[in-house]
Amino acid sequence: MIATSNHLAASRQIISATKGAPQVSCIGARSFLLEAPGEFDLPAQRWIWSLAQAVKGWADIAELIPGMTNLLAIFKETPEDPEAIVSRLLEAWDAAGSLDLAGKIVEIPVHYGGPYAIDLPAICDFCGLSDREVVRIHHEASYRVFALGSAPGFAYLHGLDPRIYMPRKTVPSLKMEKGSVTIGGMQTGIAMLTGPNGWNSLGHAELQMFDPSSSTPALLAPGDTVRFLPARIEL
Repeated sequence: MIATSNHLAASRQIISATKGAPQVSCIGARSFLLEAPGEFDLPAQRWIWSLAQAVKGWADIAELIPGMTNLLAIFKETPEDPEAIVSRLLEAWDAAGSLDLAGKIVEIPVHYGGPYAIDLPAICDFCGLSDREVVRIHHEASYRVFALGSAPGFAYLHGLDPRIYMPRKTVPSLKMEKGSVTIGGMQTGIAMLTGPNGWNSLGHAELQMFDPSSSTPALLAPGDTVRFLPARIEL
């Protein structure tokens, strides 16, 4: 599962928080969530990628989960001195630098509009733009995969044009179709499963995004660039 700020709601114990520095929080007894300071952007994510490369070599690390401008570090044992762990993470952050993962370019054909675009009218109302403008702005952008999580193969894509920002739903759709191309806040993505979903659908992609029988089950990986191709526009 991806490490997001939602995990913080389950833990009110803030271990270290300094203006302009990352924030580290305890998540349970042996897990620590480091959140990058500043904007939700590619430079912050590159720093997270670099930090993950450095920390994965620690002998006491059980698992690392890079998320959207954050990193969840799970230790093998409950540390006797949590403050020492915080200091190690902050020191690693300061030394990390920037790392740009060399990903592949993936082009995904999309049927914009039509029966799967159940939220396109709401997106247009919120943005004050026509459906054609929303579709054009969405497919003309290039997106970077920041992290995978939430469902097998689901990629959190950064690069959404602020003009088509759309907040997640307060009441999720109960049965959004697998393959729905969605917007959630300043992110976009493709639904991996049919079921409840709080993001906003404006189209549909038929491309298989996850194949458990493959040696690389997920089509997308952190660092990849995604381009949506308007295979069909039905408005």
